[in-house]
Amino acid sequence: MREKRSYRDLKTMVWDRGICAGCGACVAVCPADAICFGESGGTPCPSNIGYCKEANDEVPCGACYYACPRTGESREESLGPYQTIITAKAGFDVPKKQSGGAVTALLVNALEEGMIDAIVTVSEDRWTLKPSSVVITSSEELIHQAGSRYNWWVPLVAALKTAVIERKYRKIAVIGVPCVVQALHSIRTSDHDLLIPYGRTIRLIIGLFCTESFDYAALVEGKLKKEYQVDTWKVERLDVTKGKLEVKMKDGSSLLLPMNELETTVRPGCHYCMDLTAVYSDISAGAIGSVPGYTSLIVRNDVGKMFVESAVKNKKLVFGPEADIAAIERLASLKVQKNKPGK
Repeated sequence: MREKRSYRDLKTMVWDRGICAGCGACVAVCPADAICFGESGGTPCPSNIGYCKEANDEVPCGACYYACPRTGESREESLGPYQTIITAKAGFDVPKKQSGGAVTALLVNALEEGMIDAIVTVSEDRWTLKPSSVVITSSEELIHQAGSRYNWWVPLVAALKTAVIERKYRKIAVIGVPCVVQALHSIRTSDHDLLIPYGRTIRLIIGLFCTESFDYAALVEGKLKKEYQVDTWKVERLDVTKGKLEVKMKDGSSLLLPMNELETTVRPGCHYCMDLTAVYSDISAGAIGSVPGYTSLIVRNDVGKMFVESAVKNKKLVFGPEADIAAIERLASLKVQKNKPGK
């Protein structure tokens, strides 16, 4: 029998301990809309407006607690279970692609084949770089929004409520970093009455390799603008590579910032995560382990295999050279060692 839980348990076990992932799952599944996140740069965890069905009215709930990826034990993760690891790239032009554009290719194919009807992902304002969670339903919009935004913290799962409850989509793909994937896995596999409707809509989970995520206000307003006088509208994109944050400018120049200089801009909850490759996804994706111009794809199960095979069949996805699995394993191990409790 499931233990009775409320947001108060979530607050005590996660929010007050400073280990909140910021994924937005609790915001999405609260049936009373009583949990909310402030603006980027505000508090590092959500807050409750003062009402809870379980705590105030003794109506069974606890959805927020059971959707949270941080209420269980923290686990050391390397590559996780998988069927195959490949490299691939888009078989068509993706102007704003990150690495090989393979994730965009997979999703464009899935939309056009009717395998999914909506995508929950992260976008950013091209002028300010400010991120936001979005629901995308057309391949044209998807290609326009292409490019990894894993660098930014956004309570992405909160947009699942928009897709499921407000817009009534029933075949949804979600792209997110490991903490987001962990929350989606909890929702997808739960027998909780309030989580089942969300879990049934999730057709595909694509996890992005992630070392840590940055807070927009702390990085852009605190570091780039004030310390380095970087105008956001001149930035082409941000990329984490070889222990540094590379700020690529539209004029072709770059600014390299050592990661140890950016510790204060990293989300506090990131220091609790030991999962680089999003092991609970259907497909994991990232630049590590692939040659330039390609994306490494970890195909974890039959669902992931089906989406890859369909994209290849329709020539939306093209295979590349053999993946350097050892390189992925090395970085995964480094993340475990860095964030292991007691370190």
